Amino acid sequence: MRRAAWAGCIGTTLELYDFVIYGTAAALVFNTLFFPDVSPAAGVMASFATYAVGFVARPFGGLFFSRYGDRRGRKWVLVTTLALMGVATLVMGLLPTYGQVGILAPLLLVVCRFLQGFGAGAEQAGSATLLTEAAPPGMRGRLASLVMVGAALGTALGALAWVLVQLMPEEQLMAWGWRLVFFSSVFVTIAAFLIRRKLSETAVFEKIKQDRTTAPSPVQEVFARGRKPLLIVVFMTVGISVQSYTYQVFMASYLKTEVAVDPDFIPKVLLVGALCGGVGAYLFGWLTDRVGRKPVYLAIVSSLVVLPIPTFLALNTGSQVWITVAMIAGFVLAGQGSVAVTMSYFPEIFGSRYRYAGVTIGREIASVLGGGFAPLICAGLMAAFGTWVPVAIYMMVTMITVLIAAMFAPETRNRDLTLAHNATDHDPAGVR
Repeated sequence: MRRAAWAGCIGTTLELYDFVIYGTAAALVFNTLFFPDVSPAAGVMASFATYAVGFVARPFGGLFFSRYGDRRGRKWVLVTTLALMGVATLVMGLLPTYGQVGILAPLLLVVCRFLQGFGAGAEQAGSATLLTEAAPPGMRGRLASLVMVGAALGTALGALAWVLVQLMPEEQLMAWGWRLVFFSSVFVTIAAFLIRRKLSETAVFEKIKQDRTTAPSPVQEVFARGRKPLLIVVFMTVGISVQSYTYQVFMASYLKTEVAVDPDFIPKVLLVGALCGGVGAYLFGWLTDRVGRKPVYLAIVSSLVVLPIPTFLALNTGSQVWITVAMIAGFVLAGQGSVAVTMSYFPEIFGSRYRYAGVTIGREIASVLGGGFAPLICAGLMAAFGTWVPVAIYMMVTMITVLIAAMFAPETRNRDLTLAHNATDHDPAGVR
């Protein structure tokens, strides 16, 4: 169980590290390096569009890898996706810029971003499934929450990498310093690979395999027999994904272009927010083991419905203190806490035959509808209306859909994970 905890935690650390360093680069430097022939606003939108490509790739990666996760095991997928993400991020640091090769530069950036997203498509869902199955009843919430502790650590390390590289003179940063951030991902990749290579399959999966109850076509069975839990997972995730990546990516651009804060302050506030988010993730996971998944999730989501308005009011003060408070609240609730609850909640909703596929497909469809395009949509709303109000409305409306979906979700704390039927089924056949 301890090895599984490390494997799930550090793998997600790499995923979020890769995504955060890219998202921060998109907000701070990529509009100049890869899209210099357009206006600053258009350059930011173009940078966020390439960011969205990674989320478009995630469902394809999820569909591809999930069939192996429920048939060959969790370990094989988690090692493979780790290698793909690490290599794609490393190559990003080697790419030529627009000034060197012209239009080929952003095209190569899109390809790398697609591969990065393709590998990430089964990463968090796989780690969540692994840790939920590895933990004994009564500890699943806190152990599975380590996935988001790892995510917070990855966000913090990504922010720290940018804090350090911004100590360089501006000319050196734009010339070659930004590449060091992407090269640094190799250290996280190696550490995660060494831990996951020694990982064992969970006892739950071994029993399912021994009993020959694994699905021959997990993806097909999800759509045939798991439509109800799949839809619940999708709609419980979309709005959370919107808010999470708005705080982690768009807010950096907003603080730079609209509030005009010192750019050096942005990675620092992301670092503080991520560290607090990691603590919040574990505490919320622990709380779900005590009182249940559903009440904790509903409480978090209800607070997120109203959070955008005070967040923007705090950001627009320009005060570093109020900005830090607002970003901490966003990271604790949207960035890490709410997602930490789902790390055990979603695997428990699905039956054993296609658990990996169900969680992966549901989360990654939502990632495209939510987080993938959220920074781009927010930037578009700002460009069109010139005010934060439409952005806040967009965040609030998507969160209301999450609240409605969560009301239809069953309570799953301590559910028997070897059961073949879904927690949403009204009969043991599991055909709904």
